[in-house]
Amino acid sequence: MAIVLLGGWQNGLRHALVDLRFAWQSRQVSGDIVVIAIDASSIDRIGVWPWPRVLHAELIRQLEKANVQDIALDVDFSTPSDASSDRNFAEALQNAGGSVVLPSFQQPRTDKTTLHVNRPLQQFAEHSWPAVVNVEVGPDGLVRRYPFGEKLDGKFMPSMAAVLAGQYAEKRAPFLIDFSIRTAGIPKVSFADVLRGDPATLQKLQGKKVIIGGTALELGDRFSVPNGVIVSGPVLQTLAAESLLQNRALQWTSHVVTLTGLTLLALIMLFSWRRLSAGKRVALLAATAVALEAGAFALQMAFPLILDTSLIQIAIIVYIAAIALDEIDIKDLLGRVAESRFQRVAMALGDGLICTDCSYLITVWNPGATAIFGYLPEEMIGRPFDEICARDGAVATSSFSIKNAAHLAPGSVVEFDGRRSNGEVFPVEASFSGWQGTDGFQFGAILRDISVRKREAERIRYLAEHDTLTGLINRNTLHAGLAAMIAKAEAEGCEVAMLVVGLDGFQQINHMLGHASGDLVLRGISERLTAGVPVSGMVARLSGDEFAIAVRMSDIGENVSRFAEQIGASFEAPLLAGNRQHRVRVSIGAAVFPGGGRSADELLSNSHLALSRAKASKRGGHVLFEDAIRRELQTRLTLEAELAAAAEHDEFELFYQPQLHLADGRLIGAEALIRWRHPVRGLVSPAEFMPIVNTSPISEKMAVWVLDTACAKAAAWERSGHKLRIGVNLSPSQFQSGDLAGSVAQALARSGLSPTSLELEITEDILLHDEKGALNTFLKIQELGVRIVFDDFGTGFASLSYLKKFPLDGLKIDRSFVFGLLANPDDAAIVSSTIGLSKQLGLSVIAEGIEDRATADFLVRMGCEEGQGYFFGRPMPARDFEAKFLTSPAAAEVA
Repeated sequence: MAIVLLGGWQNGLRHALVDLRFAWQSRQVSGDIVVIAIDASSIDRIGVWPWPRVLHAELIRQLEKANVQDIALDVDFSTPSDASSDRNFAEALQNAGGSVVLPSFQQPRTDKTTLHVNRPLQQFAEHSWPAVVNVEVGPDGLVRRYPFGEKLDGKFMPSMAAVLAGQYAEKRAPFLIDFSIRTAGIPKVSFADVLRGDPATLQKLQGKKVIIGGTALELGDRFSVPNGVIVSGPVLQTLAAESLLQNRALQWTSHVVTLTGLTLLALIMLFSWRRLSAGKRVALLAATAVALEAGAFALQMAFPLILDTSLIQIAIIVYIAAIALDEIDIKDLLGRVAESRFQRVAMALGDGLICTDCSYLITVWNPGATAIFGYLPEEMIGRPFDEICARDGAVATSSFSIKNAAHLAPGSVVEFDGRRSNGEVFPVEASFSGWQGTDGFQFGAILRDISVRKREAERIRYLAEHDTLTGLINRNTLHAGLAAMIAKAEAEGCEVAMLVVGLDGFQQINHMLGHASGDLVLRGISERLTAGVPVSGMVARLSGDEFAIAVRMSDIGENVSRFAEQIGASFEAPLLAGNRQHRVRVSIGAAVFPGGGRSADELLSNSHLALSRAKASKRGGHVLFEDAIRRELQTRLTLEAELAAAAEHDEFELFYQPQLHLADGRLIGAEALIRWRHPVRGLVSPAEFMPIVNTSPISEKMAVWVLDTACAKAAAWERSGHKLRIGVNLSPSQFQSGDLAGSVAQALARSGLSPTSLELEITEDILLHDEKGALNTFLKIQELGVRIVFDDFGTGFASLSYLKKFPLDGLKIDRSFVFGLLANPDDAAIVSSTIGLSKQLGLSVIAEGIEDRATADFLVRMGCEEGQGYFFGRPMPARDFEAKFLTSPAAAEVA
């Protein structure tokens, strides 16, 4: 007994007996706690890993809808993620009103001598309950004990199970989890089902407490518990909470009880040793052992107490051994017992167990090995171990031999390729050990088939590195590969080309045919791009309609422009996607290391800049990055910022250019033209800033300001007795906003201007985007009584067709034709034809760019009634316009 106590051998028996009692009992779970499993199905359905925290935020919202009581997340939130996702998760925690428990845990630092406490980020901790999730793993590798909490940095923090059960106190000692509570009865639902709001799943969670954590095998959150069971972290936390909820927080009986039992056993043996035969004494001891365990079992069933019978049972065994010393051959018996026990363990082991003799011939082959390799024991006993290893001819790598294991430390784990009876090669994980037997040194190996684990790990890695739709590598993988390619090229003095390929008009395919057809097109594009790139290059999908190609210049003939042309030309042939053929056009931006960027980030950024230039200036073509593109972008960004500030500081002003009746010089209207009074540069030309305004976020705001200001000024003139027609140029952003007619009506209502006094000028680029939408808008505007005039007539591609399609009130002849009217017969013919055409269509016509009397008189003879230009007056501020044209009739005549 002293040897047993000094060696601590009684602990193994004590645990084995308790585990046996757990196996004999069967307690049902309360059902109050549900595990929401991050399982392989959820990972597969969501399609990415690791998950963004926005998914956990959405899960909390779904659980709030289901009216769960408490939410415990067995997930690490100690490090920052994407800022937007973190903010979303913090908001979800706040909205949950303190019903969420977040984990803290200790883990060894890099020096492995001190512990580091991982806590949730402060923004999460402010709206949640803290709980410790650390559990104690015993010397045998099993989890049995569970604490009510721990002191972290000098402050007591309750454990997660104790928080869920509402039973925790700083001074309560750890308890033993009741493993007679069956894990199979714990309610479980899939994370993905809760996330998508499945009604049946949410109904199961009504009024429950939930623990969310990883149950997928590849996540690794696994614990070994008694009776050969392996459970996931959240299931272990649930068992601990169930033990508390069912008043099954088990504790050992005191040592006084054990000492009393040993004393009684000693008295019984002292009394019976010489009075009873050996057989009767053995029977008495056996009956005592059975009665003792029956009593311990009954006590454990009725109360949260565990009777420690290990020392008493060891004493009984010692007494039986002492009785047997004179009756049987101990050595032979122990040998048979050990062999029998080994055989039972070997045959019951779920993993494969193979033992060999000193010649590496198989001596033991258990059912687990049969399940893995397909061979029966009688087929393999006596054959070499290496017959289950893959030969060189089956795989590319060299085969494994058990002789290699002779040099490994005991318990070493290795992986090798095994071969099944059907010839299939698969990965095997084996733990080898060796011992000195009676017939020489022997080997044993526990083997596992890890092919499923390998496939799952490979799939997770694939999802993290590839685009799931096209199979191409994703942005992160491209970035890493490009960085490696640049480093190698720099060492070798080579160049690397980076091309970003953008699809032109891809959204139209999605809108007209649906996203399913769009996906087929994207797959076809990826195949065509891959076919056109050397094997050493990389093709990636960056976003919805953008792809990237990285390739060494030496692999494409040292000419990136020719390579880009080849890529573009490859899309001239129709693209078959499903049962449809599509015409796809691409624009390409390219940059070359080192001149176009010295790092992966710079090269990608500069390629995107070149693509933007290609889409803006030469759709369907390619642009090679140069520093001028970045300087132009910086200039544009600076100007955009100045324009936004100018709008806030009222630096914009409307100038007005007079429009006159050509025959008598009578003032009939004015065109409102925007000007920018820069505080430093003075008056800035519209040609410099309007192209940027029209494509910037302030475009619509500026257009509304111009319309309101022009209407207000015209209304003021109208109230003072000068009814003039005011012309306002429309911008594309006003059509894209979707309610131009409503904006015009509001501007008229705010200013009080007569609708007939407002004239809206449109250009062909506005009509190119959405002819049907533009037609509906024009009809609504004309219903208000507002005129619509086609500006810059004659300079577009389809001006005559627009006269037929759209309800117009007038035309403006572009100044480019009026300038050469007297000297160029062709211009005169075009102007004359335009005037005649407008009269036949019932449209008014006004000529722009009149700079002398002769041109004005010639236009009168052609039949043109209205005109504007520097001859009558340049664009001028409102006060100058009023002083020159509205103060007296004489002023107007002079003009």
